[in-house]
Amino acid sequence: MAPERATVIAVDAGTTGVRTLAVDDTAAVVDVAYRELTQHFPRPGWVEHDAAEIWSHVVDTLTEVARRQADAGRRVAAIGITNQRETVVAWDRSTGEPLARAVVWQDRRTAPRCAALVEQGHLPTVRRRTGLVLDPYFSATKMAWLLGEGGVEAGAQLALGTIDAWVTWNLTGGPAGGVFATDATNASRTLLYDIAERAWSDELGELFGVPLRALPEVRPSSGRLGAVAGRAGESSGLTGVPVSGVAGDQQAALFGQACFTPGMAKVTYGTGSFVLLNVGPTLPEPAEGLLTTVAWDLGGHGGPEPVHYALEGAVFVTGAAIQWLRDGLGIIGEAAEVGPLAERVPDSEGVVVVPAFTGLGSPWWDPYARGAIVGITRGTGAAHIARAVVESIAYQVRDVVDAMTAATGTPLAVIHADGGAAVMDLLLQLQADQLQVPVIRPTSTETTALGAATLAGLAEGVWTMDDLAGLWHADAERTPGRSRVAADTGHTNWRRAVQRSLAWAAPDG
Repeated sequence: MAPERATVIAVDAGTTGVRTLAVDDTAAVVDVAYRELTQHFPRPGWVEHDAAEIWSHVVDTLTEVARRQADAGRRVAAIGITNQRETVVAWDRSTGEPLARAVVWQDRRTAPRCAALVEQGHLPTVRRRTGLVLDPYFSATKMAWLLGEGGVEAGAQLALGTIDAWVTWNLTGGPAGGVFATDATNASRTLLYDIAERAWSDELGELFGVPLRALPEVRPSSGRLGAVAGRAGESSGLTGVPVSGVAGDQQAALFGQACFTPGMAKVTYGTGSFVLLNVGPTLPEPAEGLLTTVAWDLGGHGGPEPVHYALEGAVFVTGAAIQWLRDGLGIIGEAAEVGPLAERVPDSEGVVVVPAFTGLGSPWWDPYARGAIVGITRGTGAAHIARAVVESIAYQVRDVVDAMTAATGTPLAVIHADGGAAVMDLLLQLQADQLQVPVIRPTSTETTALGAATLAGLAEGVWTMDDLAGLWHADAERTPGRSRVAADTGHTNWRRAVQRSLAWAAPDG
């Protein structure tokens, strides 16, 4: 690093809030600012965000961190961006105004459209080209809804993008010359991007009714996109600083966890939980119950094989279930209380919570599943419910890992864990018991932002890949404390409960 103690800033525009972090030359987080994001639920199954609020939070948190870095005498060498991935924003490039609320990845309003496309026989083509499934989780049907029922007009200045594209465009100048770009990791979550050809697909654009001219240019995840300009630069004092890294939150976490070698895997416990397995530079065949996605494209900074792919299992509700315990049931005052409450009892005494509040993701892919609590007796108390929620996180991740093992034929040797709930030792122990492998938490659980920062720093010569591999350090490791037989008993009950939640809200059910 330069003598003036340069740092790299990461902007993490997530589902529940916007976080801006500064990362030093040891890849340690040295500063953070956060603003909570308003959640809008206009109808059952609908989830929306205000894109203008997201951008305002980006400016505020970026300014706060940048000023403290300046006061500390640190030069900002680059900025990286990471984001909630499938969420869609429509805006007017001539004015910079959002044309509707952002439709969030959790939103289920397009489930009937997805079911109709499956019925029409389009799933094999979609699977082959995108590595995804026909589920309202992904962006294309959200875009189509905005262009239809949402009332957005497909004019010449229409921009349709994921949150990273919205932030990048605004950060680099907005209507006054902002860069309209995304990266391959985010593009690969839209149902419009051919992950073999690594390009927007005319065939898919026609299938979903989305004009490709309204989509951003796809760039590498590591590489200079532009420079800070306009309102953000004036407010933060960062005008001219390069914006040099972009990745969707889960791929950024895989990179931030230094899972650079095929066969390495991570789980991020956030609003949902996401398991990604690095499968290397060769695109695998679609795997039952799982997604195939671009892990990263390092462009000219990734050696002879800059593009890696990943198998992914997406669990929609994990941390959000803890929020439900707080906000919906009121049995905890803040999220940090769930672990101590759950530890008051040795087990859930047969209570199982299936947190299918917005359907079930991998490996079930059932948008009509709904939440369930089974096994309640007169002796069930708040601690049992809390423990069952924590157990549900470990069970859902096991379902995903079991599917990955079936697809690859190779069991995991270890898994890296991060995200907010990774601070919970009980969860890590339950996870180790269910997977029967060590679960390792790194010294920094802010690996999503760390991935975005290191992708940007890699592009600007702050670090090399060898540097980054050596900067990852373990903080805690949990090894299996129960036998496979004991773990399987709880998991079997979990699977029985899942069967009761499937197709609960199906139109014909």
